[in-house]
Amino acid sequence: MSTQEVQKPAVIRAGGGADAVYGIGMIGAWVYTFRGANTPKERVQAFFRGLVWPAFLVYDLFTFLEKEVGHQT
Repeated sequence: MSTQEVQKPAVIRAGGGADAVYGIGMIGAWVYTFRGANTPKERVQAFFRGLVWPAFLVYDLFTFLEKEVGHQT
């Protein structure tokens, strides 16, 4: 074996725009849900809802689309 060190390849991560959008959305979701939270239990729920806001967004979108498609037939 030689005494030279093996160099690891550099990992380059491109993008990251989605992370910023998620972060801004999470802050917005926290502001929105914390405004109506009055009890400590509601504040804890608001915190976790802020973490998973895309799930609520997609669910509400599909519910809206289902109603719209149902009215067109």
